[in-house]
Amino acid sequence: MDLVWLALIGFLALLNPRLEIHKQLILLAIGLFQIFDRKLLASLPAGRRNAYIVLIKILLATVLVGHTGTPTPSASPYWLIYYVPVVSAATLFEAGGTLLWTAIASAAYCSYLIPELQEFELTPAGETELALRVLFLFLAAIIVNQFATENRRQAESYRRLAEELAVTNQRLQQAQEEVRRNERLAALGQLTAGVAHEIRNPLGVIKGSAEMLAQKISAEDALAGELAGYISSEVDRLNGIVSRFLDFARPLQLHCRRESVPALLDRALKAVSDGRKQNGVRVERNYDASLEDVPVDADLCEQVFTNLAINAYQAMGEHGGTLRISARPAHSDGRRGVEIEFADTGPGVPAELREQIFNPFFTTKREGTGLGLSIVSRIIDEHGGSIRLASEPGEGARFRIFLPAD
Repeated sequence: MDLVWLALIGFLALLNPRLEIHKQLILLAIGLFQIFDRKLLASLPAGRRNAYIVLIKILLATVLVGHTGTPTPSASPYWLIYYVPVVSAATLFEAGGTLLWTAIASAAYCSYLIPELQEFELTPAGETELALRVLFLFLAAIIVNQFATENRRQAESYRRLAEELAVTNQRLQQAQEEVRRNERLAALGQLTAGVAHEIRNPLGVIKGSAEMLAQKISAEDALAGELAGYISSEVDRLNGIVSRFLDFARPLQLHCRRESVPALLDRALKAVSDGRKQNGVRVERNYDASLEDVPVDADLCEQVFTNLAINAYQAMGEHGGTLRISARPAHSDGRRGVEIEFADTGPGVPAELREQIFNPFFTTKREGTGLGLSIVSRIIDEHGGSIRLASEPGEGARFRIFLPAD
């Protein structure tokens, strides 16, 4: 289009009068401004920029007509240059703005009649021609504005469609990831249920044997008694791990009642703080006063909150930090409910691990089983809610849970 405008301006420059320097400079200014108008006025707000674009083009057209009119400016063959600001207004403004700027352009052209009528008389034929010129300016403005308005509507429709497709595509990807994760959970659940069951039986035998051995060892043999105690304690630890595997594999049976989310959070936080010697963690609570009770399984939700709080304590380490817990009303996918956020000041989750943290058996802890967040995600899914990591790497971990109220 820039080449087309340069070609048109070049053609006008070749018409008589060719040697009129003012005409050539004005045509050059019109051509350059037509090409670079938005760049020249880029610092202005969109509304003011569009107004200045049309106004400057009207002024340039008026100056060109004044320098090429013989014997009078209104008789200039270059009066057609007024179509440039009129068409620009039609593409930049709605119907009302288009008619206003076309009227201003017409008034600028007709303004030359004021001095001319002092020397010349406007004949009926001249009145007709002048009226036709102004009429065609308005006609061109209306036609171009209709096409421009329809184009803007289609562009806006395509933009909204693109946004909807992007959201739909994102939801589809999330659904596909959820299906793949559920398939992995089902397969791993069956495997762990069988393995855990087979391990628990020999563990019971080992523990019983260690207890009997400890009873028969004489008090003088302290080393043997200590070793028997180690066996018993390690069996208890292994039994706890096996129990977590079974909890992961066992189908959940929810016993939902309407519960107060702040009360569940406070119980979980108290249990975590009482069970840890770490005193460097400061807990900040921010519960919205308008929270309503939600139908949840109290024990399972308390387990979710306890796991997330323990993870936050462990992430912040011995130096401690701040754990912020908030609960507020929220909406998700057209459902109302409660959004709970756990935010710590630890190192956060690296970008390459963000897609894996809810997978079973994935852990960065030396002694972890990798089932904590998997069980948390499963419990939230069974409640019809959602959990996601909302923070950026290096900002600490921030988990957001949504529990539906209905």
